[in-house]
Amino acid sequence: MDTHEDIVAIGLLTQDDIRRLGNNFSRLFPVPRDGAFDDLIKAIDNADRERQQRVPG
Repeated sequence: MDTHEDIVAIGLLTQDDIRRLGNNFSRLFPVPRDGAFDDLIKAIDNADRERQQRVPG
């Protein structure tokens, strides 16, 4: 696999998500539950909530 390919998506997946993807999922970087990403996850949640409030329907 070419490791110089452009990144097109980043996802936060559960263990169940990973099982469903199976062998079709090529790269996985586990995130430890040490709180290091708490601010990032809060920012994503806030941005998503703000976007939903702006979009009609």
